[in-house]
Amino acid sequence: MKLEELIAAARGEVEVDLLIEGADVVNTLSGERRRSDVAIYDGTVVGFDCESAKKVVDLSGMVLAPGFIDGHVHLESAMVTVPEYARAVVPRGTTAVVADPHEIANVQGAEGIRYILDSSRLSPLSVFVMLPSCVPATHLETSGARLDAEALSKLIDEEGVLGIAEVMNYPGVIFRDPQVLAKIRLAGKKKVDGHRPRIDGHCPLLSGRDLAAYVAAGIGSDHECTSSEEAKEKLRLGMRIMIREGTAAKNLDDLLPLVDEVNSRRFLFVSDDRHPSDILREGHIDSMVRRAVRAGLDPIVAIQIASLNAAEYFGLRDLGAIAPGRRADILVLEDLEGLAVQKVLKDGAVVAEGGCLIAPLGKAPRPVSESMRVGRIGPGSFDIKAEGNLARVIGVIQNQIITRSLLTRPKVDDEKVVADVERDLLKMAVVERHRGTGNVGLGLVSGFGLERGAIATSVAHDSHNIAAVGIDSEEIFRAVSAVRDMGGGLVVVDDGKVTASLPLPIAGLLSDRSMEEVSELIEEVVGAARDLGSALEDPFMTLSFLCLPVIPELKLTDRGLVDVNKFDFVPLFVDEDEEGEA
Repeated sequence: MKLEELIAAARGEVEVDLLIEGADVVNTLSGERRRSDVAIYDGTVVGFDCESAKKVVDLSGMVLAPGFIDGHVHLESAMVTVPEYARAVVPRGTTAVVADPHEIANVQGAEGIRYILDSSRLSPLSVFVMLPSCVPATHLETSGARLDAEALSKLIDEEGVLGIAEVMNYPGVIFRDPQVLAKIRLAGKKKVDGHRPRIDGHCPLLSGRDLAAYVAAGIGSDHECTSSEEAKEKLRLGMRIMIREGTAAKNLDDLLPLVDEVNSRRFLFVSDDRHPSDILREGHIDSMVRRAVRAGLDPIVAIQIASLNAAEYFGLRDLGAIAPGRRADILVLEDLEGLAVQKVLKDGAVVAEGGCLIAPLGKAPRPVSESMRVGRIGPGSFDIKAEGNLARVIGVIQNQIITRSLLTRPKVDDEKVVADVERDLLKMAVVERHRGTGNVGLGLVSGFGLERGAIATSVAHDSHNIAAVGIDSEEIFRAVSAVRDMGGGLVVVDDGKVTASLPLPIAGLLSDRSMEEVSELIEEVVGAARDLGSALEDPFMTLSFLCLPVIPELKLTDRGLVDVNKFDFVPLFVDEDEEGEA
């Protein structure tokens, strides 16, 4: 659209495409609700009245609000493609997301990032990307890619890229690691509409001078706050606080009391990692808005946090408000109490109604690169030779991603360590799947409760190798082989046979099915794992985090057992004099 046409439409000199009459408008810019018509021309709001319109829609009694924006999300957590993600969240009022494709980037590097960007053009959901800053996350595991500052520099100017995603390596910032600083400097070399790209943060519990140094480096937000005091300190130093309500990490109730009429513009709502069943059952950003309002927050303030705040922080000048020059991404709400989304307009066109997407979706292509390159393995690959009487064990903590580092005397048979079901002591393996190295990390784990069989998954943070837990080498081999053969996914094996599976053929992370289908299959595999004896709420989620060597205490990667507190490898077996240590 030419600038001249936009100005002419705003002045009433040309006929607009759509005039919405009779509704109240939530003005996030002025902070008020007022009765007003809305005129739309070529997908853009041009004013609040007009001389003539091609189409007039009466929405008397309804409330119009700007589309919601998720300020930080890992789309891969939903295990579906971008179009299928859009099918689920757009009818719930989310019209834009700022994604960190950290997971798929760890598997397929720049190709994975471009896959997300390309897929976003196939749906009525605006997907913006922050470039992952930690690929690989650590040197303690084998990932599918390595993205240094030079590699990121080739992506920073791509359309839809807004900056650098969460800088998880905050020690690298504080102690001035050259590679980390090179990525931070990269953001300063680009400007979008005069706006310097953002650098998002990830600094749980960082405080004092170290936090000041982190913020001074140009990092502008954090989504890891778990208390009001932590968030307050970061607010004082200039950070935006992303209030997260995901599946594993939920911080809304703890942080909402901090929001007041003075500081509310410094907060954003984000989902981070929200799984399919939670999106389908509870909602997306809309659920956070409703909960905030029920907790006593002014509805207009809640809507500002869900829209305008993210738009302004990321420099998305045409989003976040219903005002001249802004894209006509508009929600039709029943009221400001229940905040039920009746219709969703994207660029002035109705794309969702009655909780269902009505806009056409393109089918997301699969990335070109193969993501399942497993070296030669057999049942013997999972045998653990008994090299001592005392072994380290990963102790699972229910509903936590942290673990305990335990010591125990394992059961030994024919000079090999075997599972001890009566003591809930199982074998665990992590199989490298990106480069065909043949790496197999072996360990012991307690807390899964399996009495027979094995489970395996290719969703294993952060490098997403194949992780498995089982009662013996044969069952683990069958489970790992099943994941490999279907190109990635979640598998349950009992007596050598697959009893339930969720194929994830796209990078071993995503399904090409709908979110409803994926949610049903997740329930099936979790149910099958429980049939094997597991009492964990979600054994696969628990397993996926047992490979993450940045969360204490003891973790397993394809390269070996990791003591996270030492940030180094440790042997499975220990000397007898260490028996009293944990």
